[in-house]
Amino acid sequence: MKYMLLINAGAVDGSGAAAGCDVREWMAYDEEVRDAGVLVSGESLADLVTATTVRVGEDGRRSVVDGPFAETREVLGGFYVIDVPDLDAALDWAARCPGARGGGAVVVRPVADFGA
Repeated sequence: MKYMLLINAGAVDGSGAAAGCDVREWMAYDEEVRDAGVLVSGESLADLVTATTVRVGEDGRRSVVDGPFAETREVLGGFYVIDVPDLDAALDWAARCPGARGGGAVVVRPVADFGA
């Protein structure tokens, strides 16, 4: 079953790195996920200041604004989609993810299967 691991990064330091993990840990985790054969896809997101939000009102008009400018210490930093036998296995991979440390969190959600 496929699960998405949504990585909510904690506060970053002056160099843009989240506390509790560094690039080497991310590279090692990435290699583990690939070597285990469970990786479906994954990406790291660019800085939050590059984001743009689109909304469509009831009248069909589109509004586009910079942001979001989240009033929180956590921001969505990236994701992995993994294919593992069950939720317990997905939770194990989430716990091993460097993004789960240093004030960060990893949200695990099953990918909907519409039987296509």
